[in-house]
Amino acid sequence: MWGWVLHRVTGVAIYFFLLVHILDTSLLRVSPAAYNAVIGTYKTPIMGFGEMALVAAICFHAVNGLRIILIDFWSKGAAHQRLMFWIVIAIWIILLAGFVPVQLTNIIAEF
Repeated sequence: MWGWVLHRVTGVAIYFFLLVHILDTSLLRVSPAAYNAVIGTYKTPIMGFGEMALVAAICFHAVNGLRIILIDFWSKGAAHQRLMFWIVIAIWIILLAGFVPVQLTNIIAEF
């Protein structure tokens, strides 16, 4: 159940990020000054943590999506879904272990 819930939550979060990304990129055509102001707010430490959350959501959503494909198309997928969920969590942690230290270094450098 948690895999289902987290997949939906991360999917909605990614959708809203893409919506905001399209809107802020479209500001470039309307007003370059407004675009630069918005981009300037993205360079704050709070947004650095937001980027970490975004990468975490994307990584989990992608790896869990592969698990869902296996459940749907592998005849033994449903029988192994609990094990595959824990494998997804392990892969997700490994992926984040490569990103989080670098991102934290960048956030600390902004202070």
